[in-house]
Amino acid sequence: MLDVSNRIATLTVNNPDKRNVMDQETRTALRERLDETDANDDIRAVILRGKGDSYIAGGDIGAFTDFDRVDALEYLTNYGQGLYNDVADLTKPAIAAIDGYAFGGGLEVSLACDLRVATPDAMVGLPEVGLGILPGGGGTQRLAHVAGAGVAKDLIFTGRAVDAEEAADLGIVNRIYDEGSFDDSVRELAETIAANAPLAIRLAKESINRGLDDEVGLDFERIACAFLFGTADQREGAEAFLEKRDPTFEGR
Repeated sequence: MLDVSNRIATLTVNNPDKRNVMDQETRTALRERLDETDANDDIRAVILRGKGDSYIAGGDIGAFTDFDRVDALEYLTNYGQGLYNDVADLTKPAIAAIDGYAFGGGLEVSLACDLRVATPDAMVGLPEVGLGILPGGGGTQRLAHVAGAGVAKDLIFTGRAVDAEEAADLGIVNRIYDEGSFDDSVRELAETIAANAPLAIRLAKESINRGLDDEVGLDFERIACAFLFGTADQREGAEAFLEKRDPTFEGR
């Protein structure tokens, strides 16, 4: 969903019955809305959020069970990392408004945004290693850039989730806003940004991003994640998740 008002675009992931899990239909719709947003010169700031009581709970694990390495690489290139790269490459500043769960792809798309704000009850994490894969949507690179390599290794190696307060302490979340005033606070932040010179903001964003050039790292991440889709551990991880049981990994 795309709503444009007073130079602010609000992109809403609209899959609330599944906690806004990013299935392929949702990803395709998001890319279309991103293209519309970037082509509109009247838009000066973007808010990305989820509909309902969750932000973006992650990817569609059920869709991953039949992937081989070629399928996984194509998916990551077009709908995973490729989609989140489109978010990062927006010419307008983007704010991730995290209200609820931001796990896996939900955190990765947030890391592709320029700023992250959250409600006090928000939870974020990259649990992919528990599924026998790694964060292949830019998570290994962007989390390290945002919060440092030590934080990235901690959260990715353990797969643990952290609440909004810890996420702010780690530098993952920029600001925490009260639940009751969350929408107004996010809007106020976007309007503050939109009131500034748009060309200056655009070039400032590009200047910062050029200093964090991670193309080589992103390429390696995508290929490594696709490789893992050919392993027995990946299939065990996905099946265990869907069957709501603990996985048994054998390193093969």
